[in-house]
Order: sequence, then structure tokens, then C-alpha cells
Amino acid sequence: MYGANSCFCSLKRIFNYYFAFFRPVCPAQALLPSVPTSSNPFSMQFTNTQKRSAAWCSIAVVATLAIWLLAPVLTPFVIAAVLAYALTPLVNWLVESCKGYLPRVLAVLFVELLLIIAVLGLLLLVVPIVAKELPLMREQLPQVVDRLKTSVLPWLAQFGIELSLDTASIKAFALKYLNANYEEALSQLMSSLKLGSSVALAIIGNAVLVPVALFYLLMDWDAFIARLVRVVPPSMRHAFDEMTDEADMVLGQYLRGQLLVMLIMAIFYAVGLSLFGLDLALPIGVFTGLAMFIPYVGFGIGLLLAILAGLLQFASLKALVMVAVVYGIGQLVESLYLTPRLVGERIGLHPLAVIFALLAFGQVFGFVGVLIALPASAVLLVAMRRIMLRYMSSKLYKE
Repeated sequence: MYGANSCFCSLKRIFNYYFAFFRPVCPAQALLPSVPTSSNPFSMQFTNTQKRSAAWCSIAVVATLAIWLLAPVLTPFVIAAVLAYALTPLVNWLVESCKGYLPRVLAVLFVELLLIIAVLGLLLLVVPIVAKELPLMREQLPQVVDRLKTSVLPWLAQFGIELSLDTASIKAFALKYLNANYEEALSQLMSSLKLGSSVALAIIGNAVLVPVALFYLLMDWDAFIARLVRVVPPSMRHAFDEMTDEADMVLGQYLRGQLLVMLIMAIFYAVGLSLFGLDLALPIGVFTGLAMFIPYVGFGIGLLLAILAGLLQFASLKALVMVAVVYGIGQLVESLYLTPRLVGERIGLHPLAVIFALLAFGQVFGFVGVLIALPASAVLLVAMRRIMLRYMSSKLYKE
């Protein structure tokens, strides 16, 4: 009996030592006197910093999941929030400039009216392009196809590039789809709207909801931001204010510089194409400049439109030479001078990073992701800068 009791006590001491060794203990607790602890070997102790980090990570995960699930509903509100962020300084400037003689509600209505006029003006740029290009495509497309087959394809064959061009199918396409008049196209559009009534209602609803949401956000933007700041714990508000101010500065510098680049390039392309005698120089040039908000993608779309318009109007290599000269010079000026000087790589939002952010957020959150891509990128950029500063000042980096 004595031997069995001795063996049992030895096993008990071994198990107690095992669980005491593997139980995670904070380094500061090792210097404190031992206190009774739970007998559960799987119990873990977390520091306050770890608890706060876990709480913020949980909030971020829940917010991301909510945005992903509610993306279709959030679209008009996110559009209104982005517009309110961009237009609030203008509203504040109008109110302060009038020194109390202009109520804020009138300033908001005036800014919204200017925005609606600008959007309608941009949409009207598409009308002359469509109205001019459809008859030209109907008349010139068969000739352009024959010219490509007889001149361009043999020239490419000299360099070992073999391409096949089905001219009969292209001509059949032109005869089938481009000979329809505007009345038939309008009737087809109306029938498609009837078939997809939910889509049409969603578009109309968003078109109405965005100005309404924008009005209320512009009226109460400062109060809305103040309410959001009050949610942040008091101990973290100073760091939160510094981070949001820096992100606002980065995003503001990028947007102001990019808008100035877009304006300059729109004027350049419109004037350059008009000097070569292109009829659609103004709408194509302005569209190319405005589409450059999406780096490289907007330039590519404008380039294709200019090539198409030039080939349909001139039906010769003059169109290719014209587009190559204007868009080649424009791309060099924009890439080598305007963007580095006006946007500035010192901000840190490289064009490739902008493209990746737009594609990544768009893939995850849809159209809402495209809208929040740049603000989120600015916040992530500021966060990465702060993390790098802490890392480079830590012992891990210096050792």
C-alpha cells in the first residue's frame, strides 16, 4: 500500500509540473508571488493590449462582412458620402465667404445644382460621339475592313505576324446592327427596360436617392464626423485624429493633383486632335482627359476611341499618325512631368497601387469597392507608414 501511495504522489507531482510549465504566463507575473490559479490546463491569460487588438480585429471583420453583404444597398449612400467628402470644403467656403448672409441650406443647394449640371454635361459628351460615329461606321466600316485586309495584313506578315480577318462577318455585322434607325433602337431599349424592370427601378431609385443623401450629408457633415469621433475611446482619440488628418492630407493632395492633371490633358487632347482636323476632337479629348482618373485604363479607352474616329473619318494611315503623335506626346508629358510635379510620388499613391486598389476593392465589394478604394488606400498607406516607423525604431530592427 505504501508503494502504491508513493507512486501516485510522484505521478501527481509530474502532472502538476507539466501543466505549470506549459501554462502561458505574462513575464511580469513571473516576478510576483505565486497565487492560486485555475486547475484548467487550457485556460489562457491575455494582456489588455491583446484584448484591445482582438476587439478591433473583430470590429474590422464584422464591418468588412457587413459592407460585402450590403453592397447593393450601400451603393447610393457611399456615392453620396464620397461626394460629400469632396464637396464639403466648397460648401464651407461659400458659407464663410458670405459671412452669414448665405444660409448653409442655400449653399448646399447651389453646390448640388452645379454638380448636377456638370454630370449632365459629361453625359452629353457621349451623344455627339454616338450620333456621329454610327453613320460613319455604317458607311466606312466595310471600306476600312477591305483596306486593312489589302494593306495592313500583308505588312504585318513581313514581320511574321499572321492574322486572319473575316471581312464577310464584319460586313454582315455592320449591315445587321448599324442600319437600324434611332426609332428602332429606342423601341429596343424600352423593351429591354420592361424585361429588366428591377434593374431600371434600381437605377432610377439610386439616381433619386443619391442627391437626397448628399443633401443631408452636406448639411450635417461636421456633426456626423464628430459623432464618429466620439465612438473612439478617449485614450485613442489623439492617435486617431493624427492618423485621419494625415490620411485626409494624402487623399486630398492626390485628388487635387489628379483633377488638375485631368483638366490639362483634356485641353491638350482636344486641341491636338482638332489641329489634325478630327471632327470629334472636343468630345474625345475631354473624355480622354476625364477618364484618366483611372490610370492607364482611361488613356487606353480614349486612344481606342481616337483611332476608331480617325479611321472612320479619314480612312487612311493619316489617322494612325495623328493619334500616335497626339497621344504619344500627351502620355510623355503626363507621365514624365505633370504627374510627378502635380500629383507627386512623394504622396506614396503610385499609379500601379491605385490600379491594384481599384481592382481589388471592386472584386471584393463590387461598385461600392471602387468608390471606397482610394480613401481606404490612403488610410492603409498612413497605417503602413506608422508601422514602418515603429519597426525601424524598435530593437528588432536596430539589432
